Amino acid sequence: MSIINNINKAFDHRIRLGIMSVLMVNDYADFKMLKEMLGATDGNLASHTKALEKSEYIKVEKQFIGRKPNTRYSATKLGKAEFKKHINALEKLIGK
Repeated sequence: MSIINNINKAFDHRIRLGIMSVLMVNDYADFKMLKEMLGATDGNLASHTKALEKSEYIKVEKQFIGRKPNTRYSATKLGKAEFKKHINALEKLIGK
């Protein structure tokens, strides 16, 4: 099996890579935090979080803080495992 087989298409966009990177080191991040950290637009971030949620790599929780809606994201067990596999494959590819 080639190394390239472990490179996950779900993570090949820089925004998705960024979302997963943030969620690997934080228990969770909310929409505003991800948006600021990644310099993404609302629509762009929403579509990428939706794709990761559909793959079951992230979990989405919607709540209200005061009267303001708040959406927060966390990496699932599956998401963390797949992301680690992806990063390991990239490291092998560049010969680390």
